[in-house]
Amino acid sequence: FRAGRFVTKSEFAALANRFSRLASIGVFASLLAACSMFGPTKIKEEPIVPPETLYQSALGNMDTQRYNAAIEDLKKLERQHPYSEYNEKAKLMEVYASYRIGKFDDAILAADRYMALFPSSDQTAYVLFLKGTAYFAQITDITRDQEISQNAIDTYTLLIANYPNSDYAKDARDKMVIDVDQLAGKEMSVGRYYEGNGQYAAAINRFRTVVEKYQTSTHIEEALFRLTESNLALGLTAEAQTAAAVLGHNYPSSDWYKEAFDLLNKAGLEPKVNDQSPLANVVTTKAIPTPTTPPTDKPIPPPKV
Repeated sequence: FRAGRFVTKSEFAALANRFSRLASIGVFASLLAACSMFGPTKIKEEPIVPPETLYQSALGNMDTQRYNAAIEDLKKLERQHPYSEYNEKAKLMEVYASYRIGKFDDAILAADRYMALFPSSDQTAYVLFLKGTAYFAQITDITRDQEISQNAIDTYTLLIANYPNSDYAKDARDKMVIDVDQLAGKEMSVGRYYEGNGQYAAAINRFRTVVEKYQTSTHIEEALFRLTESNLALGLTAEAQTAAAVLGHNYPSSDWYKEAFDLLNKAGLEPKVNDQSPLANVVTTKAIPTPTTPPTDKPIPPPKV
């Protein structure tokens, strides 16, 4: 009721809306007052440390194997003095420090960054070896995805092709033997699974991959036997005979060849090369023996800085 009359519903809504706006303005004004009272948030500035001080600190931490502290110094050096004379050495040290504390992905990224920034560096062979070994250190077993093994092989191959006489080429070759065995072992594991379930065509594809791509692996003899066995199960006698013939030619004293020979003999067959078989063109290379001393036992020296 207002001025001798009742307030309508619409007028009451308008009044409520006006009061609501006034309340909002009041709250906003209070917030502004509070902001002005406390002032803007201050950003804490990082004190600038001379580049030579940070570099020497990083060297000291590296010498005492305090690699996490060394990485902090190196990152601060890069952040505060990106164009200092220590820039290249700092990035090289970061690769090594990350590798030593087991941060292998960080080491790989740091290695790629270093090679991109300094493509003509005389430390490239060393950095490639660190990168390849960072992949190598992550290899687990043949039941896992073998992308890391392939990455290690690709990195070591690049090292050997471009720096065959470097101090790291021989160790890279030794590690590649293990990498190749990992990849071949994965194919064999899957192939045996398929063969055990009667999926012979799928098994044959896996075993042929070992024969064609990983001839220097320790799995080559078994792969040729499994090809004999699986092809015979499918009635592909010419392919079975060829696989056994290739096995006997390359590994005449192998127990796997004896088994393949006996398997064919039971079927009234003998090892014989079929010229039309894809396997007839496969000239296998003797498997390279795995090093008696694991190459991973040899510690990687720190960079020359």
